[in-house]
Amino acid sequence: MSFIKLTNVSIDMPIYNSQGRSLKKTVLGVATGGKIGLTEKGHTIVRSLENINLTIKENERVGLIGHNGAGKSTLLRVLSKVYEPTQGSVDIEGKIGSLISISLGIDQEATGLENIFLRAALLGIPRHQVQSHLQEIIDFSELGHFINMPVRTYSSGMHMRLAFAVSTMIEPEILLMDEWLSVGDQSFQKKAEVRLNNVIANSNILVIATHSRSLIEQCCTRVVWLEHGKIIDDGSPSDVCSRYFR
Repeated sequence: MSFIKLTNVSIDMPIYNSQGRSLKKTVLGVATGGKIGLTEKGHTIVRSLENINLTIKENERVGLIGHNGAGKSTLLRVLSKVYEPTQGSVDIEGKIGSLISISLGIDQEATGLENIFLRAALLGIPRHQVQSHLQEIIDFSELGHFINMPVRTYSSGMHMRLAFAVSTMIEPEILLMDEWLSVGDQSFQKKAEVRLNNVIANSNILVIATHSRSLIEQCCTRVVWLEHGKIIDDGSPSDVCSRYFR
């Protein structure tokens, strides 16, 4: 059974080389991205998340909303275990799949074929699994003979198609997304959306950060509203969206 439980989770980001700037004398001032303060040793920090208590159960589809800098992406990175909490605890059961940065790990000098294995390795996908689906990935990306060319020769659209084709190989129990992925031209977007919906349907839990009310109402069963690193509302899409988007 998959679940997520965060208890009193806070994230403090150290800001280096800030001494002598205007931040130096700031004492826990509220900023767009959380709170700016000083540690006991006089080091500047930004508190990106503060006392987050959140439980997500199996079969829930949770949308994260809030203004830029509210803490949505930071929370996703906590869930993906990229960030360790400064305070509190994180208890997660289930295989995690992240579609936050689908181009992460792409080597511009390597060929498209080589990058398939590089990106898959970062996602924790075994090499034998990549090899068994290799032709499917190549066909889906529509790169043709360019698959053997360095990625630096690709257009931005070709680059994204390759990254998307590899990244959606994942079969997670918990799927994390930062906004809905939009890749390629209109014809490619249609089949990309079908593929993405299949990944979502096969996951037990979805957590997606978005600014789109229509997307939330379309695919989410619950909405968590973040501001200044704190949860200020948590409930049904109809209730929370009516307050946030009014």
